[in-house]
Amino acid sequence: MSLVHLPVAPSDAAARRAAKPVVVYPNGTLKAPDIGLLEQARASMVKIDEVIVPPREGRAFSAPKGHFIRIVSMDGPQVGDLNLWNADDLSERFFSGKTRALHATHVTTGNRLWSTMPSLRPMATISHDTLGWYGFDEDGGGVHDVIGTRCDPYTNRLLSGGDYHNCCHSNLCHALAEARGISTRQAEPHVHDVLNVFMCTGFTRDTKQYFMKASPVRPGDYLELFAEIDLLGALSACPGGDCSATHSSDTSACYPLKVEILRPDMALLKDWPFPARSGYQLQP
Repeated sequence: MSLVHLPVAPSDAAARRAAKPVVVYPNGTLKAPDIGLLEQARASMVKIDEVIVPPREGRAFSAPKGHFIRIVSMDGPQVGDLNLWNADDLSERFFSGKTRALHATHVTTGNRLWSTMPSLRPMATISHDTLGWYGFDEDGGGVHDVIGTRCDPYTNRLLSGGDYHNCCHSNLCHALAEARGISTRQAEPHVHDVLNVFMCTGFTRDTKQYFMKASPVRPGDYLELFAEIDLLGALSACPGGDCSATHSSDTSACYPLKVEILRPDMALLKDWPFPARSGYQLQP
């Protein structure tokens, strides 16, 4: 029988723990997007495309710069896993870790979805969120997280010993492969950590473990993004359904999701500061 030996706390342990926390990127460090201008543009929107993501599957979509992307709950509570790429350069993709650091563990209206280095620029701005009322609940749970990854068949095999093929990772691989006319093996390295749309998650107060709970999303709710660059996206309708009990299985009730692409009067956005790639150059 092996024994786990815990390290002995030093005499000044309490003083070390008493250090005051410092927010790394305080509110106001970033220039806030002009949500008022986006509201004006939203009032002129017309739908130009629509993609239905079937339950336990994934689909890709495209959104030109200056257009809006609306992810809509249709028939029942359903979580979606979202990937975003620069439509012209798959190496520039959504950076969930930096988005989390710059904003919070969960995102909502006014927050931005940032791209990977060396570009590091807003790919999209959240222009409207019908679940913005949720905030954080008594368990510490919030909606639209950038802390989880995505359910995947590798972790499923690791934990269960079995294979399940409709995980969000696999769905995103298939969606990107179809959109780009490449194999799923070629697509897989481009699939990345996600925005968990509509998912309600947090960390347990005692053990700090990642948890999920039933999503508060209902038919008609939506998360809306404003495309800051030309975007290729992929969305998976998670096999966990509302993620109230499990994921990576066929036991949960699952529903389709809808992606709408909406075009505003572009003249209203003539002064919008569409972002260039970062001007920083890595030193040799």
